[in-house]
Amino acid sequence: MADPVARHMERVDAVIAERLRSDVALVNQIAQYIVSAGGKRIRPRLVLLFANALGFQGDHQYTLAATVEFIHTATLLHDDVVDESSLRRGRKTSNAVFGNAASVLVGDFLYSRAFQMMVSVKNLRVLDVLADATNVIAEGEVLQLMNMHDPDLAIDEYLRVIRSKTAKLFEASSRIGAILSSADAATEQACAHFGRALGTAFQLVDDLLDYDGDTLALGKNVGDDLREGKPTLPLLLALERGRAEDKALIRHAIEHGETARLNEIVTVVRRTGALETARGVARAEADEAQRCLHVLPGSIYRDALLELCVRSVDRSS
Repeated sequence: MADPVARHMERVDAVIAERLRSDVALVNQIAQYIVSAGGKRIRPRLVLLFANALGFQGDHQYTLAATVEFIHTATLLHDDVVDESSLRRGRKTSNAVFGNAASVLVGDFLYSRAFQMMVSVKNLRVLDVLADATNVIAEGEVLQLMNMHDPDLAIDEYLRVIRSKTAKLFEASSRIGAILSSADAATEQACAHFGRALGTAFQLVDDLLDYDGDTLALGKNVGDDLREGKPTLPLLLALERGRAEDKALIRHAIEHGETARLNEIVTVVRRTGALETARGVARAEADEAQRCLHVLPGSIYRDALLELCVRSVDRSS
């Protein structure tokens, strides 16, 4: 189907280009580097799709769509430093090109610029939602750091991290569209629930693709999660189901961030059915998101949200 918010996204891109400008040359250089790499832009699309599905016509949707993209981009800059990543969106990470210190500081610039932008719409509810989201995301980052190299992590704790670190901004983006449209409380809550479920599904698939994708399609290195010692759902399921020697192999890899035997670990993950189960969990979350859309009237925007649920699970990148 044709993209119903394509022209709206052009307006968002214009806002992003305008608000990225700084008098400091290095800020411009790094911000342009990471934003120009593209990405799926799902979070700003959620703002636009929900706002338009509920009849909003004003320009604040463009400012706030750009705002959530700035928040997301700031988290990526910080993430890549913490994770010591070298590849994102098919090219070198900004920290690999410009160094850790510059990347962290430009991430801070994007966070502060995002707050300038959200304040400019003069809506306290929007400010409350986005301030809360950035705080929860930061907590999620710390939780993930605490869980590194822990093969005994409970699946519920793993899900807590991704709901904080990833799903919270999906939830906030969806809720903002409803707030802009002055939707009633029940509709706003359904929109937020949609975002939370979709964001969870999206991260679950991202995590399984680390063991079922390829570097060219993903735009990042396969096995990065294992190298960083992240116990994601495919590994946790394989630990539950594998033979004694499989469990020993995976535990050692998580504890030491070792990728030398990545191919063997991928074989175990596949043999135990962990990938299929993980995608099934993601599909259940996407189905939950779809059910939330009953609050929206029929429209091309609602149809696009339904399609987004399907594409979030059935993808290879």
